[in-house]
Amino acid sequence: MRIRKKAPKPAAAKPPLYMIGYRFSAPSPDELTIWYDLEYGGPLALRTSAHAHALSAGHGPWHAWLTIALPEDEAQSLSLQAAWDHRNVGIVSPAVAAPNMVADTVLFAARLARGLTLLTQGTALDPVTQRYSNPSDWSDRPLALFQLRDHVEVTQGEVEDPGRDWFHTAGMSKFGLDELELWQPKGLPADSPMQVLNGAADQIFRQGHNPKVGSSLTIPSLGRTISIDNHRTVAMQQTQWTFRRVAAE
Repeated sequence: MRIRKKAPKPAAAKPPLYMIGYRFSAPSPDELTIWYDLEYGGPLALRTSAHAHALSAGHGPWHAWLTIALPEDEAQSLSLQAAWDHRNVGIVSPAVAAPNMVADTVLFAARLARGLTLLTQGTALDPVTQRYSNPSDWSDRPLALFQLRDHVEVTQGEVEDPGRDWFHTAGMSKFGLDELELWQPKGLPADSPMQVLNGAADQIFRQGHNPKVGSSLTIPSLGRTISIDNHRTVAMQQTQWTFRRVAAE
């Protein structure tokens, strides 16, 4: 009896990893395949699926879901969210992956988004980090290797607190990890908390699991130790964000 290998399932209840808006005609799957194979060695396999308009994309053990052009009503809805005027929208969505494959899956999705952006001369949006990438912006992220900073942003958030500034990561959730946050008295330079959060994100990503509240973590790159002193969930960007608060020791 021949065993039929099942196609990877879409990740349940997760937003697209990338939205790509463009004005001109959609490239064909063959055009994307040729570009990808030249850029990353391939072979890229694109297959039709039972999911409407979606292609199953695979490169070796890596898998994602790709829609080159959404139906007009769906494209308009996402364009409103993205605040752009592109009439065509494609998306790259995650497939279910084992924990040790999540980083490679996210990298694979970013490569597909880069290819679709370059072929359409459009704009890519990472909905989690709110990072927009035009074709020229991808030049700083060739995506030959996985680098956490390509997928996780550290930013200063807006809060109505007269005495404190709020800094946090965006993107750790792509890897099944909680986002990190740090508060400091208002008016102090932003460089230090951003460096701490970047270093903490890198260390936590390497260890592969969320640190417990009350635990400490050394950041060798900064020669500092941090502690995790709180855990909370906040409604942001029409979804729930879970944070672990960092306190520098």
